[in-house]
Amino acid sequence: MWSWLLKIKENVLTRNERGLIYWVITTGFAIVMALEYLTPPEYVFGYLYIGSILLASRLNRKAVFNVTLAAAGLTLLNLLIPGVEAINPPTVGNRLIAVIALLVTAYLSERNRRNEEAVAWTQAQLRSQEQLARMRQDFVSTLTHDLKTPLLGAIQTLKSFQKGQFGAVTPMQEKVIETMTRSHRTTLQLVETVLDVYRIDAEGLELQCSPVNLVTVAEEVIATLTEVARARQICISLNYGESDFRRSLWVNGDYLQLGRVFSNLLMNGVNHTRRGGKVEVVLGGSSSSQIVKILDSGCGITEEELPHLFERFYQGHSDRHAKGSGLGLYLSRQIIEAHGGIIWAENRSPWGAMFGFRLPACAPLS
Repeated sequence: MWSWLLKIKENVLTRNERGLIYWVITTGFAIVMALEYLTPPEYVFGYLYIGSILLASRLNRKAVFNVTLAAAGLTLLNLLIPGVEAINPPTVGNRLIAVIALLVTAYLSERNRRNEEAVAWTQAQLRSQEQLARMRQDFVSTLTHDLKTPLLGAIQTLKSFQKGQFGAVTPMQEKVIETMTRSHRTTLQLVETVLDVYRIDAEGLELQCSPVNLVTVAEEVIATLTEVARARQICISLNYGESDFRRSLWVNGDYLQLGRVFSNLLMNGVNHTRRGGKVEVVLGGSSSSQIVKILDSGCGITEEELPHLFERFYQGHSDRHAKGSGLGLYLSRQIIEAHGGIIWAENRSPWGAMFGFRLPACAPLS
């Protein structure tokens, strides 16, 4: 019995169950008609047709229309049949009110049925999306894990070659090995970025916050990218705005994640700067916020691209953009916003672009 009622509620009925509903409606009509036509017209039992209308709403719109039309017609027909008494205005008024009640019931039941169908469809869509998201997350996790393992093995093998464990290495071979190692590390970083993006989208970004000096983070990241920039004949410099002296820019943040932001923005600048150009890191701030700007000397950014730079997988269509995943800037935005900051991009005149971010300042460590 409960399973039958549940199926009625979900509008999933077999042929036998639909037949049972029609039988209940017919029986209900017979009982109400008997009460109507065996009593004087001033006794109005037409309201009892509401039960049949509600049952019909579990079938389809046509069934609701037919049952409502029949119920309204029979309610009014009782004014003429059996015709043993004179009809007075109060009796007509009562039956018209009953007919209006039946029509309102039909309208509301049909509207409720449509709402239930919309809710069921939405729930099915959500379940489908959740299942798709889980499958996507599992696929990405498995894929990135399977990719990381051979990459790490290849990098370790190249290190062994560099150390001479397989024999002497000529200068030319050493340059080739360095290039291969750098390429493998870039691929590994891309794989980790893809995994992080999907993990953040699914679980959110968890920060391990502590007082961090942005100057220290910038210097370490610049040191790791110096060789990459030198290979492309690009100079990376660090300055402190209007000041010529080293200073500290303290924020409350996650050291590792902020390092990734610096790395992403600097690599973006290196990728989009011509050979012989430079990428400049400018640090500045005030008592309330710290500001970091990365300036490059590339081709700049078109006005159409500016609003979309930090979207996931966006790579742009101008000559400025080198081929990549389109995830570095997106991930940087996620990290900065998780720290309560903002990140933006601007065009420079006459050449190049500026990527900057602002974070709330905090008191330095004592």
